[in-house]
Amino acid sequence: MQFMNILSVIIIGVFGNSLAAIHNSTVPPYVHQCIENDPEIEKCAIVALHHIRPYLKAGIPEIEMPKVEPFRIDSLSLALTTGPNGYKITLRNLDIFGASNYTIKKLKLSKNGSPVEAKVHFPKMKIDAKYTSSGVLIILPASGNGTFHADFTDVYALVRVAVSHFERDNLNWYNADKMEIDLKITQAHMAVKNIFNNNRILNEAINLFLRENGEEVIRIMMPQLRTKLAGVFKKIANQLLKHVNLETFLKSA
Repeated sequence: MQFMNILSVIIIGVFGNSLAAIHNSTVPPYVHQCIENDPEIEKCAIVALHHIRPYLKAGIPEIEMPKVEPFRIDSLSLALTTGPNGYKITLRNLDIFGASNYTIKKLKLSKNGSPVEAKVHFPKMKIDAKYTSSGVLIILPASGNGTFHADFTDVYALVRVAVSHFERDNLNWYNADKMEIDLKITQAHMAVKNIFNNNRILNEAINLFLRENGEEVIRIMMPQLRTKLAGVFKKIANQLLKHVNLETFLKSA
């Protein structure tokens, strides 16, 4: 169904953080319309998703869409070494930057009820968070608080979205039933500051650990990060879809 295909593509934009509009006679400036039954609808959908990027960065108050620079994740908890005094860290209030600067590399539209898939590239993303740790790192007691910063380069995401359709007031509406995100981070640099009253030795030990074990830290972080991101963007998608119908995005040939 062409309606299902187009809406599914629009929801993929929610990962990179959404495409939405209020149904009225005037097409808002942040919407790039596509033509119904266009044989190259995928290309138009990609143009539409790229068109909205600057609006996503600042937010669109009239449709209750907050700015996505940054968006926030509540927490991630990581057990980085084993044993009774294993080194554990908790990151709280993670502000994530760079989500509006995305490129849709490939789209696979829904067929026979299968999820739509999109491959998305983010050139750079960064995270600022509050940091808490406990346990022993090498031979040092590593309990303390501070700040955490991460720079990610060339982040690739594979997004899968399952949607359902319903009609209301003779218009077509949709719901994001399930969203899954797989991530690949090509390069990462992570560091902490101001640990335990700016204890220099502990700061240096933790940063050395993060430099030498960055891939392992990312591997441990990834399952939670995927789940948290999918939850955040699914919630945003369904909040937006309360205000959005398919007819806003499609026009007759």
